[in-house]
Order: sequence, then structure tokens, then C-alpha cells
Amino acid sequence: MTASAVATARSRAQGLRADIRRFCEEVLPASLRQRSERHQVLDKADYLQWMRLLQQQGWVVGHWPQAYGGAGWSALERFAFEDELARHGCPWVIPFGVKYVGPVIYTYGSEAQKRRFLPRIVSSEDFWAQGYSEPGAGSDLAALRTEAVRDGGHYRVSGQKVWTTYAQWADWLFCLVRTSRDGRPQDGISFLLIDMRSPGITVKPIRTMDGYHHVNEVWLDDVRVPVDNLVGTEGAGWAYAKFLLRNERSAGAIVGMAHHVLQRLKRLAAETCVPGGGAWIDQPSLRQRLGEFELRFLALEAAAYQAMEAVMNGAESGAEAALIKVRGTELYQDIAETLIDTLGPAGVAYDTAALHHAGLPPLGPDDAGGIVKEHLYNRAATVFGGSSEVQRNILAKAVLGL
Repeated sequence: MTASAVATARSRAQGLRADIRRFCEEVLPASLRQRSERHQVLDKADYLQWMRLLQQQGWVVGHWPQAYGGAGWSALERFAFEDELARHGCPWVIPFGVKYVGPVIYTYGSEAQKRRFLPRIVSSEDFWAQGYSEPGAGSDLAALRTEAVRDGGHYRVSGQKVWTTYAQWADWLFCLVRTSRDGRPQDGISFLLIDMRSPGITVKPIRTMDGYHHVNEVWLDDVRVPVDNLVGTEGAGWAYAKFLLRNERSAGAIVGMAHHVLQRLKRLAAETCVPGGGAWIDQPSLRQRLGEFELRFLALEAAAYQAMEAVMNGAESGAEAALIKVRGTELYQDIAETLIDTLGPAGVAYDTAALHHAGLPPLGPDDAGGIVKEHLYNRAATVFGGSSEVQRNILAKAVLGL
């Protein structure tokens, strides 16, 4: 990409940020924004409302090619979109349809699959879940055991998926399955699209340490899946999975979330007094931590934008996404821990009921419960999407040649 093209992408990204700020002030319903900023619990209807609001702006699949309903955003624009929304504390842009399986379908799927699935992803008519991880096959995804056996015009699928986010809401599951045991483990994996209404599917909730139902076990017991729901070529699922995971790990939201919680920490430190008087922000130990977080954030932000420009120039090594994932999630967790410390006694109390009903009296600041909830839930951030240990292995191989 030429220097002028990069400059144009930067200008468009800045224009998009300005549009998002206006959207947050003028279009986003105040109740939805306030609950999201306070990390209160959002349900499926809230997320569908949110996704449809984004689509009314032409943003929900802005990163898709124009041929499939997108705006043809550059990597830099897509990053700026996720980053700016997260900085404003907006709801999560549910990625499973628009960011994960949608690009897999329009890149590798059949024309019939594109016609059938893509419009319903754009309109949020179909809610998707991701069937990757299994017991014993999380970070080592090649060890997956869920099996799909060809039976005429169908596959018979049996196995178990775990940590499946929002499977309780899903209409469809994009799923990695083993269709062969010959050769390398990676060579026998295929990518199937499974209707969650199919007989033989059981969804069992897993309560995470924040006390809520985000993730699930999904059991598949001789589930019949039409062969037409195979994406691409049988046995090529590993390549499609890596394509999808690059999208998952390069999320601009990681940078925006770190910015959002860092700003909240600064405000809380200025508002909260220490025993004996004086604000927390005037304590040398906390000021040192804030300075460290600021420097780490600036380094993360710079690395992320360099990575996006490398993508546009076709010069990415594959390690950039791993670096952003490691540094972003670890910084987020460290800031969240400091937020809990700064809450003092309010960081010990955790009232889950207040996260459902904004009218209940808060314990401490009005968002204290949400701060604790996010701290607890995001202990998993350095595991999901590829653990930090796996990301460091990727960096060691790509950068150091180890």
C-alpha cells in the first residue's frame, strides 16, 4: 500500500472516530450506554438492539467487502471502530457472526452458503456461537475429538464443546470437527455450520466466577448435519480456524478497554480518600502504578497501530496479533486489580442483584459492583482466544526463530 493510501486510511479512521463520538452522544440510548459503562448485565435483547443500532449506521459489518454488504474498511478503520467504541464503554460488539464466521463464509464458503447466511448475519437475525474448545483441547486445538462421520448426505456429529460463549442464545454453531484420523492431527479437521435446533444438542450452563451465565458446555449426540453445511473442503478446517483466530486476536477492543478502565481508575483515585485524609491519587505508590500503566498503554497503542499498518502493507508476520493479545489482556487485568484495591471495602462486597436492577442502592460508587464483576470475569482474558503462554510461543517462533 502506498504512503498516500495509508494517509487516506488514517484520515478515514479519524473521521470514523468522530462519527462514533456523535453516535454515542446523540443516538445510543442513555439507558443502554449507562448500563454498559457500569458493567451491568446485558441480555440477548440488549445485544440485538445494540447490533442493529450499529447496522443502521452501516458499521456492524463495515470491515466486510462491499459485495457482501460491508463498507470495505481498511484494517486501520476496523481497528479504530472497535477501539473507539470500547473507549466509550459501549457494549461488546458480539463477534461470532460479524467478525468470525461471516468472513470465513465469504472467503471459503459456497455461493449457496453466502446467500443463505451472510444477509442474516448482517441483520442479526441469526445469533452465532463458536464451537472450538473442548475438554483437553483448548489451547491445543489440534487435539479436538468431536467426530463427524459421513453418512450419505449428512454428517453424524458426536462430542463435546466447552466454554461456548452465549450458546444458550445461539441459533447456529460454527464448529470444528474431526472427519479423519489419518496423517497429522491438523489435517483431519473440518469446519461445519450446525443448526442449534437440531436433535441431539444439549446446552449446559457454566457459571463463571462473577456468578453469571456467559459460557456453556455443548453436547452433541449423533447430531445430523447436512453435508451442504461443510465450509470449503473436508479436512481443511485447520486453515480456516487459523484465519478466524487472527481476526479474534487482533481486536481493537483490547486497546479501547484498557483505555476505558485506566480512565476510570484515575477518576476513582481522585474521588476516593485514604484513611487519615487525602485522595488516593496523591499517594506515591498509586501514582507510580498509574505512571506504569500509562507507559504500558502508550506502548500497546503504538504497537497496535503499527500492526494495523503492517497488515495494510502486507508485511505482517503473524506475531503482531499475539503481541497485542498478550500485552492488552495483561494490562487490562493489572488495571482492574488496582481498581479493586482503590475501591477499598467496596471492592470486597459484591451484590450481583444490583447488576440486574439499576435502581438498587449501590455498595460504594454506583459502578462498584460492575468493577468487581469485570475484574472477576476478565481473569479469563489471558486464557480465551489463545492463552498468554500460547501467544508467547507464537512470538518466539515468529520473531526469535525458536
